Amino acid sequence: MDHPGLYLDRMRQAAPLVQNITNYVAMNIMANVMLAGGASPAMVHAREEAAEFTALAQALTINIGTISPAWADAMLDSAAAAHTQGTPWVLDPVAVGATGYRRDIGAQLLARNPTVIRGNASEVMALAGAEASGKGADAADAVAHAHQAARDLAQRTGGVVAVTGPVDFVTDGKRSAEVANGHVLMPRVTALGCSLTGIVGAFTVGQDPFEATVAALAYYGLAGERAAEGARGPGAFQGAFLDALYTMEAADLSRGARITLP
Repeated sequence: MDHPGLYLDRMRQAAPLVQNITNYVAMNIMANVMLAGGASPAMVHAREEAAEFTALAQALTINIGTISPAWADAMLDSAAAAHTQGTPWVLDPVAVGATGYRRDIGAQLLARNPTVIRGNASEVMALAGAEASGKGADAADAVAHAHQAARDLAQRTGGVVAVTGPVDFVTDGKRSAEVANGHVLMPRVTALGCSLTGIVGAFTVGQDPFEATVAALAYYGLAGERAAEGARGPGAFQGAFLDALYTMEAADLSRGARITLP
């Protein structure tokens, strides 16, 4: 990818409407992150309207962080609608291996063929049926340990799998890439990982899902690096991160992206 900034420009030009069925913790920060990036977020999760709204949205993201039966039904309805309509949708399988309920909902969502799956190594491994060592929503497995599970999931779903960590790994089962952008302060602010799922969803609209996901991860990680330059801790970092997302230009991303295509 010689010019990942082109994907940022295209996303901003489209200003896509992205429906996010996410968790209580993430809603506010995720909406702010997406607005700063240039997308239009909508937090619509009631089953009575979720699938109907999916027909209006240009992308859908689903995060099972604070799942409940009513929300699970809305997620399944919207994922089915997105799959039927050809709308790109992103699955964030938060702590999917922690309980039997999460594993069951994760499997049902997986059957609806997400365009992109974005999770940490433990989540991706658990979703693939491999033995994983997650600690709640946190990974206890290295990204490298999830490479094969990611490839297996990508081949099973026909989509893209992004394993995020110190160095992200992205694959569509045939192509693969590593993204080394990011900063250690990013995991110190709650919901930044969840918010990344929304950015990935926005980037996939009208763009190749594999390349768009790689560009989205580089954009997000580079914003973290730039935000950390003047931040003494997580509090200052959060505001600086929103500013970095907003002010970053395509040329900045193309210069600063650290993407390796094996």
